[in-house]
Amino acid sequence: MNIILLSGGSGKRLWPLSNDVRSKQFIKLFKDEDGNYESMVQRVFRQISRVDKDAKVTIATSKSQVAAIHNQLGDSVSVCVEPMRRDTFPAIALAATYLHDELNVSDDEAVVVCPVDPYVDDSYYEAVAKLGTLAEKNAADLTLMGIQPTYPSEKYGYIIPETKDEVSRVKEFKEKPDKETAQKYLDQGAVWNAGVFAFKLSYLVEKAHSMLDFKDYRDLYAKYSQCPKISFDYAVVEKESSIQMMRYAGEWKDVGTWNTMSEVMADPVKGEATVDETCENVNIINELDIPILVMGEKNMVVAASGDGILVADKERSGYMKPYVEKISTEAKYIEKSWGSYNVLDAGEGYRLLKVKLNAGRRMSYHSHELRDESITILSGYGKTVIDGMEQIVRPGDIVTMAAGCKHTLIAETEIIALETQVGEEITFNDKKKYPLDSRFVEGSI
Repeated sequence: MNIILLSGGSGKRLWPLSNDVRSKQFIKLFKDEDGNYESMVQRVFRQISRVDKDAKVTIATSKSQVAAIHNQLGDSVSVCVEPMRRDTFPAIALAATYLHDELNVSDDEAVVVCPVDPYVDDSYYEAVAKLGTLAEKNAADLTLMGIQPTYPSEKYGYIIPETKDEVSRVKEFKEKPDKETAQKYLDQGAVWNAGVFAFKLSYLVEKAHSMLDFKDYRDLYAKYSQCPKISFDYAVVEKESSIQMMRYAGEWKDVGTWNTMSEVMADPVKGEATVDETCENVNIINELDIPILVMGEKNMVVAASGDGILVADKERSGYMKPYVEKISTEAKYIEKSWGSYNVLDAGEGYRLLKVKLNAGRRMSYHSHELRDESITILSGYGKTVIDGMEQIVRPGDIVTMAAGCKHTLIAETEIIALETQVGEEITFNDKKKYPLDSRFVEGSI
């Protein structure tokens, strides 16, 4: 089974835990079988592997999410990176050509495209596998999954089938309706359009070539900025005549707001927080190192991180996006492929970070032209490489790197450190990477 997981979005609706760097699918609010917290992307990857251990998963995402994906899923996961955001049709076309030209997936193999962020049980991915089987049978060029509605929703688009059978040809598509119109759709056997569909790889590659001017995957990547900003639904689905749909009636929840997320998160309270006995239906997520106390409240969500604090009625929390868009702050928590860091303080000419480097991982070998840095090891053991010189580091050690100096930190055990950056200009773009001699990373430290 070939699956393309679409992982995009900036996550404004789950502020302050989500931001332009950390989207909702990376927030750890669920738990695995061992009781460890996991994110939506970790949960999805685990579910797919449980249903089909041989499934080949490729995550289509933006540059800003690659580090978090590798942090949470490891380096072996296949990732197709968009150079910039251009909506779902260019993203899917790029991913399909990546499978075809870079991973050598056969033209006749079925591919299923799914969003990464619905809350589902394993039956959903069993249905995804069945969707791929239907695509392989070639009864239609496109096979969609339709979610059996539980109420006449105004939030979703609708697929109107020709019959009420489990698998049916598609009659037409309808945009998000009002409640009364939605009920009429339900009476016709309509289903919610969840953005899940399957096709033979050759179909999508040929479709991409017919609509976009490119030679192969690498050429499309180079020309990606020229691609139109258009959704896959508008560009392909709603214009396709050879199309069928399959009903899915299992668990499925769109957890795009704190109101819906609070219904499925593992614990009502995460972090240092207390609710008194008079509270009802209150959820607290606290990433700060200070306690939160809530008393006498009902139907409320409290979320606190280095980016801000939200106190909201659950129902009202779904309308926060325009307010959050007016808040302009640098993201304080960043996940990297090697670990993570928190911005503790920042001002004119300086920035202070608390860094966690995972055991066995290393930062890139890099330099900065506009700032000096120093690292204070608080816990853990490892080594630094500075301009080709190796040094063992342990708790209490302070390592300094002047501007222009090539450097990296390599962890034997998990390392917690304070990093101080000082310079006239401190920017994310002031970074140049270099290859690191293999003798520094081979064997034990």
